Amino acid sequence: MSQKPVIGVIPLIDYVKSSYWMLPGYFGGIIEAGGLPIMLPLTSENTHIEQITEMCSGFLFTGGQDVSPEIYSARKIGACGECSPERDAMETLLLKYAMQFDKPVLGICRGIQFMNASLGGTLWQDIPSQFSDTITHCQKPPYDVPSHEVCIDSGTPLYELLKTKELPVNSYHHQGIRLLSEKLKSMAKAPDGLIEAVYSPKHKFLWAVQWHPEFSYTRDDNSLNIFKEFIRHC
Repeated sequence: MSQKPVIGVIPLIDYVKSSYWMLPGYFGGIIEAGGLPIMLPLTSENTHIEQITEMCSGFLFTGGQDVSPEIYSARKIGACGECSPERDAMETLLLKYAMQFDKPVLGICRGIQFMNASLGGTLWQDIPSQFSDTITHCQKPPYDVPSHEVCIDSGTPLYELLKTKELPVNSYHHQGIRLLSEKLKSMAKAPDGLIEAVYSPKHKFLWAVQWHPEFSYTRDDNSLNIFKEFIRHC
């Protein structure tokens, strides 16, 4: 029997309940695409991260709390939400090791924001007050329906996969990429110019999207195909 690639998934953290938790769509999208997801422990111990990197075939950087502005050397503004020092610390190490050993990485929502900030880029701490409120970037339920479109750049891996320049996406975030990391390239933008998808041209598979395929993969082939392309590289 063939072994499915094991995908390490960053847990979400609830400080009020002192608990880790998981949205089922993260696991469901990976399983439907042919992978085997496991929820990782939150740890910033080097030896643990090294073993996790060796053990897993790829990693999913999930949504969650706002990325700490300290990561990109900015002062926290009032509209910045709750941050997660535990996640920031773990993901900093895990991304470093995953890139070093060229393990595939898919980032979603916070994932794209963290990857950009960790790799030298900066963020809008609050899109409506700092950047633009012309697009609904933080939609109300249901979350599996599109709220706006993104324009996919031709010649990028995302365009090669989906074969379309216009993609309807769901959207649930209030932070986003301000200055793009020099280690990443843009793959798609919202109508207001906000970067919505990125990749690293120097790695086998290091992609991140600002929208939420984990909510829409059961009804949208493009969302599922993103998971499938991730698993195909694992």
